[in-house]
Amino acid sequence: MKLGCRWPGPHSWEGSEVNAVFDNAYEAIIDGDSDARWAFGTGFEDPLSGVDTSLPAGVDGADLAAYCLMLGDDALIMSHRLQQWCTSLPELEEEVAVANIGLDLLGQARLLLSRSGAAQDGVGVRAGARRTDPDESGGTPDDDAGRPGREGATPAGQARGNGPGTRPHEDHYAYFRDEREFRNVRLVELENGDFAELIARLLVFSTWRLALLNRLTASGDPVLSAIAAKGVKEVTYHRDYAAQWTVRLGDGTDYSHQRMQAGLDAVWPYVGELFVAHAVEQRLSARDGTCVTPQAAAPKAGTTEAEERNHPDADGAGMDDPTAMSVDPSTVREEFDDVLAQVLKASTLQRPDVAALPGVGGRTGRDGVHTEAMGYLLAEMQSVARAHPDGVW
Repeated sequence: MKLGCRWPGPHSWEGSEVNAVFDNAYEAIIDGDSDARWAFGTGFEDPLSGVDTSLPAGVDGADLAAYCLMLGDDALIMSHRLQQWCTSLPELEEEVAVANIGLDLLGQARLLLSRSGAAQDGVGVRAGARRTDPDESGGTPDDDAGRPGREGATPAGQARGNGPGTRPHEDHYAYFRDEREFRNVRLVELENGDFAELIARLLVFSTWRLALLNRLTASGDPVLSAIAAKGVKEVTYHRDYAAQWTVRLGDGTDYSHQRMQAGLDAVWPYVGELFVAHAVEQRLSARDGTCVTPQAAAPKAGTTEAEERNHPDADGAGMDDPTAMSVDPSTVREEFDDVLAQVLKASTLQRPDVAALPGVGGRTGRDGVHTEAMGYLLAEMQSVARAHPDGVW
């Protein structure tokens, strides 16, 4: 396995599996027939090897695509923020650690965005599985703007870089969507602060994401389950790394304690958003794995306590049921709070008493409403791909 590529001669390109000839290095990136890539992340064992990648029966492909987009966008944008720290961290060891965490998240993003494209394309599912009428979910076209397969979205297969009828590619999702089409939580897109803020954000994000991924290993979608199983191993390290640095800074000098507390205070207004279930998450966490409308998700008047506990929208729904596709994020709040309480106690830090930052008209990152920082981030992240739209990245 080769992690990189080299030039044995002035006009030869040697990749992981091919040996092609180009006039210069830059021709390699627009050679669509070559499997060679400059980027780290090729030639590894496929975590989906042997996994049934067809869509589970009865699942709305558009909902599954939207859910994978949410999780993939979280990982992609957080990865980009971590990459921006390269060459700016206090020690070489931290350069390596943070870069590897960023690469782990980038790998998760690639798998999830690819799954989103496949789900939207309806691979392995009867034709016409996509729902295109927004009224079926009780929403409006604006409510689902940017969601694959809904009004207001960039039509899958007709987006930049994809010909009519082709499956949306992970590169399209990363580089050719506009700000309103991204579904990441706002926490990951914030401008980078100091090192303590980085650690605080990574602690919050990895604790929350690990709780989600642990439960997603039991997802009724075999692909999501496999991606989650791989992610659990990675994010466990991410959380441990962040927790160790939180304790080191919080229980260090007076100055490091002050900076670490300030870092927590800076990210805490965005914590509440992590546990608010989007309509897509509610539908996919239903116990039978099928789509339910928001109206149907609410228990009816007169239901018994036992019936209410077993309702698809009850706390914990979808966590143990093998037919549920997603995890309702509100069900992981208790675990998140317990972990943070242990870390904060060891680091002598205080849980921030900061009000949650509201959305715009109740709409936040999952709805495509972002902070000002998001536009600047995308301008940087997408600039090369948009300047060279025929490139293969």
